[in-house]
Amino acid sequence: MASISNTAMMMNKMSPASDQLRIGNLDGVSLRSLVRTRWNRRSVRVSAKLWKRKYEYPWPKKADPNIEGGILRHLSPFKPLKEKPKPVMLDFERPLMELQKKIQDVRKMANETGLDFADQIALLESKYQQALEELYLHLTPMQRVNIARHPNRPTFLDHVFNITETFVELHGDRAGYDDPAIVTGLGTIEGETYMFIGHQKGRNTKENIKRNFGMPTPHGYRKALRMMKYADLHGFPIITFVDTPGAYADLKSEQLGQGEAIARNLFEMFGFEVPMISIVLGEGGSGGALAIACANKLLMLENAVFYVASPEACAAILWKSAKAAPKAAEKLKITAKELCKLDIADGIIPEPLGGAHNDPAWTSEQIKEAILDSMAELDEMDTEELLEDRRHKFRKLGGYEEGTPTDPEGKSNVKKIEGTSTTSIQELESEIKRLEEQVLKATDTPNEASISNVDKLIEKLQRETDLEIARAVAALGFKDRFKSNYDEVAKARASQDQVVVRAAEDKFAKFKDELKQRLKTAPNYATLSKKLNMLRDASKLTSIQELESEMKKLEEQVLKATDTPYEASVSNLDKLIEKLQRETAIEFVEALAALGFKDRYKSTYDEVAKARALQDHVVVRAAEDKFAKFKDELNQRLTTAPNYATLSKKLNMLRDASKLRDPSLKQMKAAPLKEEISKKLKEFMDRADVKERIEKVKAEFLESGASSFDDLDPELAGRVLKLEKEIASELKEFNLDVKIIKRSEVQKLISNLEEVNGQIQKRIEEVASSSDMKKKIDLLRSEVAKAGENPDAELQKKIQDLQQQVTGSLYEALSSSDLTNKLDELEKGISLARVSSEDGGINGAIDGGINGAIDGGVNGSASDTPSRSETYVEG
Repeated sequence: MASISNTAMMMNKMSPASDQLRIGNLDGVSLRSLVRTRWNRRSVRVSAKLWKRKYEYPWPKKADPNIEGGILRHLSPFKPLKEKPKPVMLDFERPLMELQKKIQDVRKMANETGLDFADQIALLESKYQQALEELYLHLTPMQRVNIARHPNRPTFLDHVFNITETFVELHGDRAGYDDPAIVTGLGTIEGETYMFIGHQKGRNTKENIKRNFGMPTPHGYRKALRMMKYADLHGFPIITFVDTPGAYADLKSEQLGQGEAIARNLFEMFGFEVPMISIVLGEGGSGGALAIACANKLLMLENAVFYVASPEACAAILWKSAKAAPKAAEKLKITAKELCKLDIADGIIPEPLGGAHNDPAWTSEQIKEAILDSMAELDEMDTEELLEDRRHKFRKLGGYEEGTPTDPEGKSNVKKIEGTSTTSIQELESEIKRLEEQVLKATDTPNEASISNVDKLIEKLQRETDLEIARAVAALGFKDRFKSNYDEVAKARASQDQVVVRAAEDKFAKFKDELKQRLKTAPNYATLSKKLNMLRDASKLTSIQELESEMKKLEEQVLKATDTPYEASVSNLDKLIEKLQRETAIEFVEALAALGFKDRYKSTYDEVAKARALQDHVVVRAAEDKFAKFKDELNQRLTTAPNYATLSKKLNMLRDASKLRDPSLKQMKAAPLKEEISKKLKEFMDRADVKERIEKVKAEFLESGASSFDDLDPELAGRVLKLEKEIASELKEFNLDVKIIKRSEVQKLISNLEEVNGQIQKRIEEVASSSDMKKKIDLLRSEVAKAGENPDAELQKKIQDLQQQVTGSLYEALSSSDLTNKLDELEKGISLARVSSEDGGINGAIDGGINGAIDGGVNGSASDTPSRSETYVEG
C-alpha cells in the first residue's frame, strides 16, 4: 500500500473536485498531491469516473432537417420552452378577467352536467371580444408601455425563427467577449440573405438573468458593429430589432467604454452602403436602442414605444414622483402613432387585439411583410441615395417653421408612389372655401354651373382619399388581404349563390372593421383624415344645394296643390322638415364642440330638466335664468363657429320650410290670385244672358217644390246639369276652370268642426276647474290686483311667468289628447272648400243661381298666369 504524506492530504482540501481521483481505499485525492508522493507501483490502483453532459451540444445525434428556422438552428442554445408561459393579466385588463372566469365556469358546468350551454358561451365570448376591442382601441400611452413590457411578449429570436427559412447565430466581438443581450446572425427570407441584429430579452426569470434583461454591455454593441461591417462588406441588407429598456449602466460597463461604444455605432451606421431597416418590437430606450437603430426605415409595432427616458424616470425628474408616469408617458409622445406624426417613425406594424403575445405567428408575418415592402422601396435606390436618405432622415428631426403648413407625409428622398396626388391640401382648401362662399351666399336656387363645380370638386376629393386609403392599406400590410377579400366577393357574386355571397360579404365586412380599427395607426392617417374632412365639407355643399332645390319644388307644389295632391305635398314637406331638423342638429352639435360649449350645454340643460322634475318654482326659475344666460352667451359666440355659415343656411331653410307648413301662408300667397279670380267670375256672372238663364232655372226649381237636387224630376235635373256644363264651358273662355263641389260635404265638415270645438271647450273647462289650476288662476288674479295700473318690473315678470304657467298647463292638457289633431284635419278640409272673397259678388251670384238653390259650388282657377293655381268657391 502506498503511503501519502500529510502535506498531500492538506493540499487535497484546496483542490477542485474535478482534479480528485480515487486511490486505493482513499477517495478524493488531489492530482497535484500525487505528483509529490513516492509510490510503490505494485500496490497502487488508480480509478476515475467520467460525468456525462446534461445536453447534447453543439449537435444532436438525430438532427431534424425540417426544424423551423433551418437545420442550423440546432447550433443555437435558444430552444422552445418546455412549459407554456403562464398567462399574465395587466392591471388595466382586469375587467376582462371576470368575463374570462364566467366563460370558464360555464364550460366547466357544461362538461360536468353534459348540458348544452353553447349559446351562453357564444354570448359571453361575444361580450368578451367587444370589451377587448373597446379596451384596445382606446389605449393610453402608459397602457401601451405596459404592453411593450409584457413578460410573454415575443422576443427577437422568436420573430427571427418565424420569418426566416434558415438562420445561424454569429457570436463574439473579436475581443474576447460575447454579450448575450445582443444576438446577431445571418438568415434568409424568400431566398435573400440578411444580417439580423437585435436585443434579446428572456422568456422567464432564468433567461432574463442570462440575457441581462435585454440591457447590453459595450461588448454587445461592439459585436453588433462587427456584424454590421461584415454585412456591409458582403452586401447583406441589415435588419435590426430594438427591444431594450436601455444600455446596461453599471460601473464596469462605464469603465469598459459604454458611451464610446454607442457613439462609435452611431458614427459608423451612417456610412454603411447597404439598406438598413430597424424595427421596434417593445421598448426602445434611449441611446441603448438608438445604437442599432440609425436606419433608412424605422418601423414600430403598434404597441411599441421609443423614448429618450422611461416614463418613470421622466416623472421622477419633473414631478419628483414615479406615480406621475402616465402623465409623463402622454407628454413624451412615445407611441408609434405620435412618432409617425413627428416623422421619427416611418410606419406602424399592426398587432392582434390584446398585443403581440396573443398571436406571435401573425405578428411575425406582419413584420415579414413590412420588411419585404420596405426593401422593395430601398432596393430602387443606389448607394448615394441610400446614404443621403439615411442622413436626411435624422437631420430633419426636430426642425419646423411656425405658420408654414407642411405635408407630414413628404419624403424628399424616397421614390414617389405611382398615382400620388399632385394637388396640395392648400389648393383643395382654397377651392372648397371659394365654392362654400358661392353656395352659402346664394339667395336663389343653385344654378347648374355651381352644382357642376361642386360635383367636380367632390370627384377630385374622392380620388385623393382613395389614393390615401391605398397608401394606408399598403403601409399597414393589408394590401394583399384587401385584394383577396375583394376578389372573393366578386367571384361569389358572379356565382349568384346567395349562401356563398353572404359568407364572402360577411368576411369582407369583418376585414373592413379590422381595417377601420387599424387605420388610425397608418403613417399617413393625418393627411387621410384631413382629406376626408374636406370631402365631408364638400358633400355638405351638395346637401345644401339638394335641399334648396327640393324645398323650391315643394313650395310650388304646396301653393298649387288642392285636396289629395295637397296632402301628398304636405307629407313630403314634413319629411323635408325632419331632414332639415336633423341637419341643423348635427351642425349645432359641431358648433358647440368647436366652441368648447358641449359639456356646458349638456350640464345646464340637465340642470333645468332636474329642476322641472322637482316642481319647485324657485329652483326652476333659477335654472332657467342660468340656461337663458348661457344661451345668450352661446348666441354671441355662435357666429365665430367654423361651421356657422352652413348652420345659418340650414336654419333659414328650416324656417322657410316650416312657414310652408302653415296653411295660412297658402291663403296669404293665394289672396291676390283669388282676388283676380273673383273679379273675373263676377264679371262673367253679371252678364245679362248668364243671369237670365240662371234665373230661369232657379224659377223652375222653386216651382217644382223640391228641397234638393236629388228631389228634382229627371227632365229638370237634366236641364240644370246641361246649364252647368254650358257655364263651365263658357268660363274657360275667361281662363277659368270649374269644378263642382257638394254643399253637403262642406256642411258636414263645419258640423264636425263645431263638435270638436265643443269637446275642446269642455276639456278646457275641466282643466280650469282642477284644484291646481284654480290656485294658479287665483294667484294670478291677486297679483294683477296687487299690481294695479303701474306695476314694477319684478311684479310684471312674476305676472308673465304665472300667465305662461296657466297657458302651458292648458296647452299640455290639449296636446295630450287627440283633439288638436282632429281640429287640424277638419280645418284643413274646410280650407279647401272655403272662399276667401269678402264681398258677396261670387257667393251672391252663385247662391242666387244654379248651385245656390241646389247643393253645389264652383271652383275656379286662373290659367293665364305662368303658375296654375286653384281655389274652391263655397256655394
